[in-house]
Amino acid sequence: MAEYKEIHGTRIRNYTTNPDNPIVGEVWYNETDQVLKFQHPNTTSTGSFATSGTMNTARRRLGGAGSYTAALAITGTADPPLYANTELFTGGVWTEVNDVNTAREETAAGGKTSTSALLFGGKTPPVTAASEEWNGTNWSNTASMNTARQELAGCGADNNSALAFGGLEPSTSNKTEKWNGTSWSASNTMNTARGSLSGAGIATSALAFGGYVSPSYVTTVESYNGTNWSAATAMNTTRGYAAGVGADNTSAMVTGGYTGTADTANVELWNGSTWTETTNLPAARANHAAGGNVSNALFFAGRAPSVTGTSVDWRGAGAPVGAWATGGNYNNARRVAGAAGTSSSAAIMFGGTPSPLKAKTESYNGTNWSNVNDLNTGRRDIAGNGSQTAAIAFGGDVPPYSTATETWNGTNWSTSPGSLTTARAYMASAISGTSTATLGFGGYTTPPTSVSALTERWNGSSWAEVGDLNTAVANHGGLGTQTAALSFGGSQPSTTNHAEYWNGTNWAETSALNTARNALAGAGTTSSGLAITGTVPPQTAVVEEWNGATWSEVADVSKGRTNSVGTGSITSALNAGGELAPGPLDNTSDEWVDSSTATKTIDTD
Repeated sequence: MAEYKEIHGTRIRNYTTNPDNPIVGEVWYNETDQVLKFQHPNTTSTGSFATSGTMNTARRRLGGAGSYTAALAITGTADPPLYANTELFTGGVWTEVNDVNTAREETAAGGKTSTSALLFGGKTPPVTAASEEWNGTNWSNTASMNTARQELAGCGADNNSALAFGGLEPSTSNKTEKWNGTSWSASNTMNTARGSLSGAGIATSALAFGGYVSPSYVTTVESYNGTNWSAATAMNTTRGYAAGVGADNTSAMVTGGYTGTADTANVELWNGSTWTETTNLPAARANHAAGGNVSNALFFAGRAPSVTGTSVDWRGAGAPVGAWATGGNYNNARRVAGAAGTSSSAAIMFGGTPSPLKAKTESYNGTNWSNVNDLNTGRRDIAGNGSQTAAIAFGGDVPPYSTATETWNGTNWSTSPGSLTTARAYMASAISGTSTATLGFGGYTTPPTSVSALTERWNGSSWAEVGDLNTAVANHGGLGTQTAALSFGGSQPSTTNHAEYWNGTNWAETSALNTARNALAGAGTTSSGLAITGTVPPQTAVVEEWNGATWSEVADVSKGRTNSVGTGSITSALNAGGELAPGPLDNTSDEWVDSSTATKTIDTD
């Protein structure tokens, strides 16, 4: 009988036949077909909202651009004052960046990233046609629109391509203008003039929805094909001052707004032909802004019911859903080891305890673990980074605590002349980094009471101190890269759910884990990652997924363990080793597979 991997997690079911109504994200083994199946997310599935970071400056009537993990909040008002502020959202944190040149409200913006955007129109006062472009660092004045207006809508890909439509001149307008990176030119007008409308898409494929057409707010929607506007199916809910996101005129989402009598929490999805109501916002909101798409979006600021700086994160039906499968057993059970790897089938593990294992290195191919060449200096509580063929190991407890750095070339370990500036153990690293570019942070400097906030950056030959964590921590998890990293959980000295985000220069507090724990592992990047197992106490099998803004619980690993290792990504991760409750060391591994795997045929002959 052939062997196959056991699947496990909260969404796992065993069925003789397929369920009539499988849950999105559900995994089951069909005993008749002998197939392991995933129920994929689809366009009719319900998504969800979660509370995200709070801006530094509450405001409404602002512009928004970017994605759900990297968004821009631009200008706006708090009735009064009028703001020139720009804030950047990354890793669940809002940070003040450079101001626009002209403060304004009731403006519009275009841009799908946080590094290239365009701001146009609004009220300074008076009503303005002024435009400014963002290059990722600064705003600069550029050519003005042909027609000054406020309460307009806009969309676009970046600062080279945008669309402006509708608004007040002061009377309602149906004018459309297209930006080519240098100048604005008139395009064909909308069929219905209106103000306080919303929009989504790009300069060649856009939607205009809702707004005010005297004497009332409307459900009217128009679709733009790059040249002309045409009537499209109306929304279900009347609204103006809403916020929308979307890729083009075939995929969009509208949230909140003002119905004419009250603000609404209603949300609708557009599939190119019809509007479908989906999960409401957590609370009614209007005059807000957004970044992202129908799968993942961020909605922020506005009136809810008073002027706010809060943001909510949307996770649509296409969000990753995964399950854990049993992996191969390695040769030497251990805990507090180091690891490196890019997927569930390409990883190495090194160091750890008990004592004879301190130098042992094992390599995993997705099926088997094999012993390879040892570290030059055996140690436990070690940190690591990189891939199966190019890795770095640093710090740890020899004893005493070590500054030593070693590099792995796929065959051998070599001692590097570049040492940590401060000897540490139980530190974390940005595990999606490389052997030539990584980040190490936190840890103990002396056993086991001196908790450190120190952060060091490796450039391939030497370590340099950079900005400290805001709160010293040890025995914590880490993920990300040298320029965008996350620290979460650990001991301060007591067990914590605290999390911080690194933007390449500074650390800032971000959304906390749902479950406080120490001695946990991580996998992934700052836009999508996993926090795996740890000690609450006792040992836990809990896994949480990070979406760039918030944490949510997903399927547990097979067993509660502490001081395990994690490698890989949100689509293919590995968790291995550690210590089980009530105490034996573990030699098993678990593989994370997301919903991109549809079916797997299992031979049981």
